[in-house]
Amino acid sequence: DCERCQCHREDKRTAILYTLLSQNLNHGRGGHGPAHQRCLCHQRRTVCLRTPHVTCQAASNVLVKTISFMKNLPSFYLLPREDQLLLLDSCWVPLFLLGLVQEMVTFEVMETPAPSMLKKILLDGQSQWQEPERTQPTLAAVQRLQCCLNTFWSLDLSPKEHAYLKGAVLFNPDVPGLRASLYIKSLQREAQRALQEVLQPLHPEDQGRFARILLIASTLKSIPPALITDLFFRPVIGNADIVELLVEMLYEISGGQLAP
Repeated sequence: DCERCQCHREDKRTAILYTLLSQNLNHGRGGHGPAHQRCLCHQRRTVCLRTPHVTCQAASNVLVKTISFMKNLPSFYLLPREDQLLLLDSCWVPLFLLGLVQEMVTFEVMETPAPSMLKKILLDGQSQWQEPERTQPTLAAVQRLQCCLNTFWSLDLSPKEHAYLKGAVLFNPDVPGLRASLYIKSLQREAQRALQEVLQPLHPEDQGRFARILLIASTLKSIPPALITDLFFRPVIGNADIVELLVEMLYEISGGQLAP
């Protein structure tokens, strides 16, 4: 019934204000009547981290380790700088997510506080004097992310499996614009072959594990970089460009670290 609820009327701002005022009036009536029914568009609600200080610190540590992984690969530094930047831009999110899995970083979210919506209504028409409001992840997007992480945790990857899988994810020859795509393709095959070889003694009875790992890893590419940035790093970096910070970290340019 979301299509017919008040928040999806044509005049959304009026409908939202009506809902807020109706809820206030309803409290005075003891919480009964139609006005007590809130919009149930649960999946579209915006959310934020429940413990941002703890989670953002853990996420920042994982990101630093992710960049260190790339810096410590001689085969990565043999690539043209343009290719390094393209791979960094394309692969930092799945590599970061694999880092969350490996470090067992869990997190909880809560609904974004309502006053921000009221503030937006009351300040409507004054936006030219206000800083742009940061985007907030939706509950549905975060649940998809957590589903991907939970699926990976169920695999219980060993450290070697993690290392070779990261190599296979990093060296992606399908990234548009690569100059050394054939060489990168050979590096990906080498990483995949090493992963397959390490699986044989660890899981001799599970013949489908290699294909399952690669299949699940492919789902990480569907997680939008904006979701990861807004959820884990906006509280730390503000409106800074996350990719520019990653480039600074990769090449150790002054200021290349995440800090409040």
